[in-house]
Amino acid sequence: MAQKYKSIRNVGLFAHGGTGKTTLAEAMLFNAGVISRMGSVADGNTVMDYDEEEKERGCSLNLAVAHFIWKDCKVNLIDTPGYANFISDTYGALRVVDGAVVLVSGVDGVKVQTEKLWGLMDNYGLPRIIFINEMDKPNANFEATLEDIKESLGIKPTPIQLPIIKGEEFVGIYNLLGRKAFYFEDGSLKEGEPPEEMKDAIESAREALIENIAETKDELLEKYLEGEELTREELIPAFKEAILAGTLFPVMVGSAIQNKGVTLLMDKVVELLPSPEERPPVKGINPETGEEVERKPTVDEPFSALVFKTVSDPYAGKISLVRVFSGKASPDATVLNPNRDVKEKLSKPFFMIGKEQEPAPEIVAGDIVGIPKLKETRTGDTLCDPANPIKFPEIEFPQPILSYAIKAKSRADEEKISTALQRMLEEDMSLDVRRDPQTKELLISGLGQLHIESVVNKMKKRYGVEVELQKPKVPYKETIKGKAEAQGRYITQSGGRGQYGVVWLRIEPLPRGAGFEFVDAIVGGVVPRQYIPSVEKGVRKAMEDGVLAGYPVVDVKVTLFDGKHHPVDSSDLAFQIAASMAFKDAAMKAKPVLLEPIMKMEVIVPDDCVGDVIGDLNARRGKIMGVEAKGKNQVIKALVPLAEVLTYAPELRSLTGGRGAYSMEFSHYEEVPTQIAKEIIEKAKEAQAE
Repeated sequence: MAQKYKSIRNVGLFAHGGTGKTTLAEAMLFNAGVISRMGSVADGNTVMDYDEEEKERGCSLNLAVAHFIWKDCKVNLIDTPGYANFISDTYGALRVVDGAVVLVSGVDGVKVQTEKLWGLMDNYGLPRIIFINEMDKPNANFEATLEDIKESLGIKPTPIQLPIIKGEEFVGIYNLLGRKAFYFEDGSLKEGEPPEEMKDAIESAREALIENIAETKDELLEKYLEGEELTREELIPAFKEAILAGTLFPVMVGSAIQNKGVTLLMDKVVELLPSPEERPPVKGINPETGEEVERKPTVDEPFSALVFKTVSDPYAGKISLVRVFSGKASPDATVLNPNRDVKEKLSKPFFMIGKEQEPAPEIVAGDIVGIPKLKETRTGDTLCDPANPIKFPEIEFPQPILSYAIKAKSRADEEKISTALQRMLEEDMSLDVRRDPQTKELLISGLGQLHIESVVNKMKKRYGVEVELQKPKVPYKETIKGKAEAQGRYITQSGGRGQYGVVWLRIEPLPRGAGFEFVDAIVGGVVPRQYIPSVEKGVRKAMEDGVLAGYPVVDVKVTLFDGKHHPVDSSDLAFQIAASMAFKDAAMKAKPVLLEPIMKMEVIVPDDCVGDVIGDLNARRGKIMGVEAKGKNQVIKALVPLAEVLTYAPELRSLTGGRGAYSMEFSHYEEVPTQIAKEIIEKAKEAQAE
């Protein structure tokens, strides 16, 4: 295949879920002759949505890669998920593509995830073409969609085509720069004359397009203002330069499902989006010296690549999808993974078309390949020439926001659960699994309910592991507000050697977050030196299960100030038990209270939702710390009890119509209000009784 093309285009398809990305990929592969017939998402037979669960849900859950040859170029196409619950892979794709096709529905306009992704593309400086899809639908509106793009994305869109509509039917496309009308006929394009009634709109749109391009170059602007005709040969290079610089965004039209306008889009992908050679060098650090180094996107540089996705297949094993940024490597070459400080063998690399594999004769700068069975390499790792090491920044994935306790359904599942979860973690970088040290629950955290349910589904289908999801327990703690003293006596005599330990403890509160302090104030050896550690051990043991509801006790100072011992019967155990008794007695006298974890939250919402979201956070006992503008959105900063936001993701979605997002992290512990504390304590006692 290496001989069949002159250059490469690495292009991602990005948009909110349900906008037609997978269908567009299918149409492109069909037009390029890679597949003999177009599948459909509804029928579950597309090249890119090959995972069983994707077929069931009718949407992309994972990114997929395919390639085709078009106009002497090899196009590596990445189809990305667009729904918030499955957006993780899309972050990986953004790091490795050189250009993007952003889909916008001609009916629904710009949706929330498209707005978020657009902001990320700005950060990466990605050149973009906007494709207004679904122009075949009766209620599609080109002008309204253009206005929405302008408002929602904060840009000046530059149409290079106009749709030709007869009645309510999308019958053709007018190419503004080439001054040509194309009509759809039996699956192909036929040149013709534009409708008479479009002449004024065409002239006005063409004038605006030429003016937009001319404004990007002084010499063109001068000619334009002097009334000289600008040729296509002058306009296209300037236009491409402006697209690469992110100052102009060409807008095209079509219908992916009817394969209308897709070949024209493919032409522009090759003509206007950059090859790897036209992108800036990639920066990283030398792992040995810590100095910044860069790699130019040519085969003459040392080999370097980034793993942007791991596919964990129970049959085929682990596949690492890799973007090569510089140099070249032969199959079976040995490379360095500086993230893990290990060497890996690139055995039998291949190009992917969905799930199908095609052997790669060599791995060259700019290309995207699949590499099987890399032993220690993970998503986000760099692979490089061992003699010229470089380590690229890791990919920043979205942080998990929703947690559930996960529990095996049977003893057999218990044994397999950790292996299945490990495989899921390799594949999904927005998933987190941890054991809560206090509640002892195994917690699984993801980007939303659907995300976690999807993981559970995969565990069952791929690895035969069935689990149950439960709302996680809130890790409450207990503390005291007052000072108290108490005696603990543990004296037993039952023939032979007895047990004897007596201690007096004073307990008092410490500032929030201070933990635990133990003070030995014994004078005159009333508690011998060798038993002091036993007293502390007994106190610590008693603190593990508090006096109110069995939660751990924190932020207390305990002073051992008196006691008694017996020369024969005293023991470590006797002093441990006496200390535990004294602590529990003193804690009950020292105004014990319940503490709850407070989370620091940032909620990003559109202006029109700020009031509703603040009202909702107040109802959840939240304290609003401030609101600040961020682009077209507002960021609400708040401190909210964890108990009130355990399942906040779906609730925020319904409050904002899916346009809100949030992040949260632990802030501190605070006293639970009395009435709520009573309910928690009663429930805890009922659970203990059971």
